[in-house]
Amino acid sequence: MSMSTPTSQPLGVAVIGHSFMGKAHSNAWRNVGAFYPEAPPARQAVLVGRDPLRTKEAAARYGWAEAATSWESVLERDDVHVVDICTPGESHHDIAVAALAAGKHVLVEKPLSNTVAESESMTRAAAEAATRGVHSMVGFNYRRVPALALARQLVEQGRIGEVRQVRASYLQDWLTDPTAPMTWRLRRESAGSGALGDLASHVIDQVQHITASTVTGVNGRLHTFVAERDGDAGREAVTVDDAAWATCVLSSGAIASIEVSRVAAGRKNGLSLEVFGSEGSLSFDLERLNELGVHEEHGEHAGLRRVLVTEESHPYLQAWWPPGHVLGWDATFTMQAADFLGAIAADRAPSPSFAEGLAVQRVLAAVEQSARHLGTCVDVPAEDPLEGGRA
Repeated sequence: MSMSTPTSQPLGVAVIGHSFMGKAHSNAWRNVGAFYPEAPPARQAVLVGRDPLRTKEAAARYGWAEAATSWESVLERDDVHVVDICTPGESHHDIAVAALAAGKHVLVEKPLSNTVAESESMTRAAAEAATRGVHSMVGFNYRRVPALALARQLVEQGRIGEVRQVRASYLQDWLTDPTAPMTWRLRRESAGSGALGDLASHVIDQVQHITASTVTGVNGRLHTFVAERDGDAGREAVTVDDAAWATCVLSSGAIASIEVSRVAAGRKNGLSLEVFGSEGSLSFDLERLNELGVHEEHGEHAGLRRVLVTEESHPYLQAWWPPGHVLGWDATFTMQAADFLGAIAADRAPSPSFAEGLAVQRVLAAVEQSARHLGTCVDVPAEDPLEGGRA
């Protein structure tokens, strides 16, 4: 156990933010003990938000013992051991760095922050905190989708041979309507970027994680289809992208094609991934998240088949339902919470780490740089955040 972790009492958790992600994370903390009784027990200590009444109402709905409006005050509490940050990206750095300095284990929603510089600072703070037994993780929850975890295993085992190509997209349609109102996600100062940071961060993490390689260069394009939207004070300029495209060179020599959009009519939450190797291929669609398409060129199972990833032998399924009883999107956050608690208890580095979040942030920045120069190829630096030199 770390120096900041009690040996017998439940770990007190504070979630910062109670909107979409705060609700998803609250659901995970409420249920993690039921599905993962072997994980260290967690206590829903406090939910933090800016509006006192809304935060109090959300805390009561989501099972929190208390509500608070100051994240700074939460860091002073001895009964809070885990800080889970579900706020817009503009505040990730300050909350995370302060929480780590206070000896709190930290989980941060993706993307790690809005800028490479902030992500580098957070990664340095995480590395220093780790020397004190204080752990941190970035919330790329799709790593916990059993079908995607199985895809990584199959690639590791060489079942599809040498990976040559990856096609990945994440398409949503909630901004298709030009009358949809302005939100914080459409302002660069609060969100950092648009579909790029919101959706491509997930895609890039999956590409790098499943192929066990890194993006070394990109050609990227960004586009904003609706330049203005109605805000509280009238018409307001949209300062982030609606859609993004990138062609990525991987350290393995493979090529990945990435497309993300929040104006793709008819797609609600369509994260799609295809991995093509010399001996087969894999395919996945989040809108059918319990299925993995597996094609093998040779052997006993040659051909294309649908694998229903609900067997007890599949990744993460031991804690859930009998075969064929499918899981939902919300379960990934419960698995994430269990993984984080297990890492804290074992005093081991959780994954994805802040360093892995920084690696994604560097790719996002390279896509933006390429887009500013009309698709010119931009190298992705592989600098060690602790040394400032080449890794």
